[in-house]
Parts: sequence; C-alpha cells; structure tokens
Amino acid sequence: MHFDDYSISYEIKKNLGKLGFKKPTDIQFKSIPPIIKGEDVLAIAQTGTGKTAAFAIPIIDKIHRKKSTSRKDGVKCLVMVPTRELAKQIWEVFEMLSKHTRVKAYCIYGGVEQDAQIAKLEENVDVLIATPGRMFDLVSQGHLILDRIDTLVLDEADHMLDLGFLKDIYDIKKKLPKKHQTLFFSATINEGIKKLAYSLVENAIRIQVSPKDPVSKNVNHSVAFIKMDDKRFFLERVIKEHPESKILVFVRTKVRAERVHKAMERVNIKTITIHSDKEQKERFDVMKQFKTGEVKVLIATDVSARGIDIPNVEYVVNYDLPDQSENYVHRVGRTGRGREKGFAVSFCSDEEKNTLKEIETFMQKEITVLDIDKGEYHDTLDFTEDANSNWKALIKDNEDFLSKQKKPNKKKKRQ
Repeated sequence: MHFDDYSISYEIKKNLGKLGFKKPTDIQFKSIPPIIKGEDVLAIAQTGTGKTAAFAIPIIDKIHRKKSTSRKDGVKCLVMVPTRELAKQIWEVFEMLSKHTRVKAYCIYGGVEQDAQIAKLEENVDVLIATPGRMFDLVSQGHLILDRIDTLVLDEADHMLDLGFLKDIYDIKKKLPKKHQTLFFSATINEGIKKLAYSLVENAIRIQVSPKDPVSKNVNHSVAFIKMDDKRFFLERVIKEHPESKILVFVRTKVRAERVHKAMERVNIKTITIHSDKEQKERFDVMKQFKTGEVKVLIATDVSARGIDIPNVEYVVNYDLPDQSENYVHRVGRTGRGREKGFAVSFCSDEEKNTLKEIETFMQKEITVLDIDKGEYHDTLDFTEDANSNWKALIKDNEDFLSKQKKPNKKKKRQ
C-alpha cells in the first residue's frame, strides 16, 4: 500500500512525496486508519520505525479538514513528551508534514524564557508539543487553555514513567474534555506501562510492532570485555578507525561525560557532550553540530537518549552499560534507523557483566563477543596518543632505563 492510496488530504500527500516517503512503515500502516476514525490507540513500537509520522499524519489530516479559516479554534491536539530535544524534533516533523495545510504546530519546554512561548500561544496554534513542567506552568498562569483539546498523545510513555511524570499525566487528563481521543506510544512494554496505558485509554486498538525483537534488525550488536580504566583507549581506537562516521557515545553520568570528553581532547579527538547540566540553547547547538556533521562524536547520558533522532548515525558506543536493560534498546535505536545499517558496540567491564546478562535476557538473544587477544589489547593501550595516560608505556620505558643503569660492575677479586 502507498500513501497515495490513503484518504488523506492532498497537501499531506504532496509533503510526503517531497520528503521521499512513498510507502508507510508497519507502525504507520497499522496506526493511521484507527486514529483517523477517532479510536484510542495503544502502540508499542521500537525507535526508528516512523512512529512520530504514524500519529502526526492522521492528526494533521483531521484538523486540516475541520478547521475554520475564519476563527481561532484553540489547541486541538496536545502531544506530551519527556524531553526538550524530543519536543523540538516532533515539532519539526509536524512542521514538515503540515506545510500548505491550515494546521499550525508549536512546542513549549522549560529552560528558556516563557514570554515568546506565551506570545505564540496567543496565535492560532492547533497542535502543541510540550514537556510537562513548562506546560503546567502556563496552564496555572492561565496562558494555556486545554478545554478544546480532542486528541492527547503520550509519546515515549515508558520514559515519562521512568522520569516520574505519572502524576502529571493523570493531572492533565482531568483538565481535558471528558470526550477525547488518547494515543499512547511506547518503545517498551512492562507491567507498569500496561497499568498506565489501560488506565488512560478506552477500548483501545492495541498495536505492537516486532514484539519478539525490541531493537532494529538493521543493527549489528557486539560487546568487548574491557577494564573500566582502559575504556578511553578503546574509544580512541574506535573513533580513529572510523574518522568519517557519526558516532554516538553513551555514558552513565554527566560527570563521566565530561571526563570522557576531556580524555578525547588529550588525544586530539573533537567531541561534544549533552546532558542535563547544559543550558537549553547550548543543548540545541550541540544537536545542530552533530546533525550537520560539524562534530562527528557526541557523548550523551541516558536522559538525552530519547531526544537524539539524528540521521546517519553509524555507530552507537555503550561506553558504560545502562543501569536499566530497557535503556539499551533506546540507545542502540539511534542507529540502524529506517533502511540504514548501524553498529552498536558495548564496552563491558567485570563490574558490568551482570548488567550484560540482564540486557541479553531482555533482548532474548546473546550479543556477539568481540575476541580481543592479549597482544591486541596491550597494543591498544600502548599506541594511544594520550601521553599523560599511557602509564604502561611510561613504566616500561622507565624500567628499561633503570635496568640499564643498574647493571652491576664486575669487581676485582681480592688478591
């Protein structure tokens, strides 16, 4: 089936054609018809499957057909997301798909001044993409009215649950008209997600894509057993062996992100970092540099994993294994998107072996182990450009020097 076969507006079909989208993905094929009909939908789909367009296309179509050109109807659709980066990216999708239609989309998030956002809301905004914090601020101040919303989208619902937004979700439901459509999208499913989903949707159409394999089939997975203190040398090697590739590196904490960044600086590798300590403008600038390829290596924490939807990321490096096995899915989902091929390489220390087992159990398959013999392992340590950190080479040089100095002189025997 092609998009031309759908009974959606000509303007949307034209936009899809210009973007090179001819046939719907699985999640789009299964989601678009029931959403157009106004049914509640519970969709479980891995990252990189085109789920944003799966709800954006029918929402734009419904609003475009119903919207009057003579009056302001207020916000008709609210899309709740966990992170600022994700809000901005979903907004960009709505902007591309709604060109030449009557539909106007906008996004609001914290970390920036709210005056410009308030001014924009006073215009004719139909679709609002929002993070919970800023949204509730504007609702409480009376700048955002929710009584005309007829569609609520919860995107990356599992991540919102992880971040403690459960109460916010229930609170927002209370403020919406009693009769409205709820679209619930999540990359993973567990008991917590099931309980939340079925408390929010009514007689929902349940859609699950690739239930047996939570990650893209286009991703090649591998793991290398590396000591915690040696990981930076192996990251240096991976980056230098693939100088033209976009590489996304995941670490556990923002402190480690900056440490790895400095370690790469010492070996003349340009990297940028993204984590919660950065100002919003800086985070957007970082994403722009990575997206355009100005900087090819981005070091990120899990908080940012859901907001990174960058084309042509060839490698995801799990410098640290994630604390939760589900997060492995979200990390590696940044590569191998659509029809692209991707590689996920994980560095596993002795302390992380139990975490690796949990990830493999979650994925229901073993990850291929990269066989690194002792000689290759030590070569990686010895040939780093980090003169200050290549302590093994320094010790060896020092031992060689001392051994030469300490050669015993032959003494004459007493006569």
